[in-house]
Amino acid sequence: MASSEATTIEAGGRVVRVSRPDRVIFPATERTPVVTKLDVVRYYLSVGDGIMRSLMRRPTTLERWPKGVHPDTVVSTREQGGGDAFFQKRIPRGAPDYVETARIEFPSGRHADEVCPTELAVVAWAAQMGTITFHPWPVRREDVEHPDELRLDLDPQPGTDFADAVRVAAEARLLLADLGYTGFPKTSGGRGIHIYVRIEPRWTFTDVRHEAIAFCRELERRLPGEVSTKWWKEERGERIFVDYNQNARDRTIASAYSVRPKPGAPVSAPVTWDELAGVAPEDFTVATMPARFAEVGDLHAAIDDTAHSLQPLLDLYEKDEAGDMPYPPDYPKMPGEPKRVQPSRDRDRPR
Repeated sequence: MASSEATTIEAGGRVVRVSRPDRVIFPATERTPVVTKLDVVRYYLSVGDGIMRSLMRRPTTLERWPKGVHPDTVVSTREQGGGDAFFQKRIPRGAPDYVETARIEFPSGRHADEVCPTELAVVAWAAQMGTITFHPWPVRREDVEHPDELRLDLDPQPGTDFADAVRVAAEARLLLADLGYTGFPKTSGGRGIHIYVRIEPRWTFTDVRHEAIAFCRELERRLPGEVSTKWWKEERGERIFVDYNQNARDRTIASAYSVRPKPGAPVSAPVTWDELAGVAPEDFTVATMPARFAEVGDLHAAIDDTAHSLQPLLDLYEKDEAGDMPYPPDYPKMPGEPKRVQPSRDRDRPR
């Protein structure tokens, strides 16, 4: 069969068929070459140990761009489906028998059997199906009700950039040290920074979200005017938003080593704390990451060595009289949650 129609590739001892391997997934830019479907598959195999450490036995949502990442690509949303690119939360029909699943429950009470990677061939198969980004839950399938990761998302708002996120990350590192925690940073694949902390899987999603709120508020106190925990975009200003809701049930972050659907095929790259201030996130791409991985290995390799107690943050949360903060708008009303109305609009309501 002609290579333009299909080819095969070895992935962790299995043979994976790649249809239309020459399909352009990322067009060339001034800085980066064309990236084909086969290039994406080969990329994930080149960082195999790293991507599997991020996904192993985790229910994972697949962000699929089967026609590629092009300017005219239509992306499905919660409000409007039928797009060319979409998030797949249930295992696709016709998946190979080695693709295992984990059952998860959404905030609505509905459930789904999500892809749960247990070997590298699953990643290669998903990439051949047009998966660009992997979004793993912060749980393992052995216990899907108790997260084993605290995830800190430093999100630059308009008027701020990666350099601002780096400054906030430096203070976050100090706060983590004060708490006795080890954090593992990575670029988001854009302007942001993600920090992961491995935790003991004995707290609920609600607990972990509360503990993230406590961390974010303390960071805001340490860096007044630079950090915001405001859920409403209009109230954040030119600050780094620390998104505590990334720790809510069914909220996920692109995994380490995931490709992001942006021009140039950037990837979410693990970095050391010491090099963070000197990196440019756009330099980490499908084309450049394999050589970096071969040289430095997986910089998150030690993440599973220690699981921390969240009690210090839980104590901090319970001492804070401000209490809970709003959930995303698609969630049902949650116990203890304040009014889900932008305060400025609430003041303007007729009485």
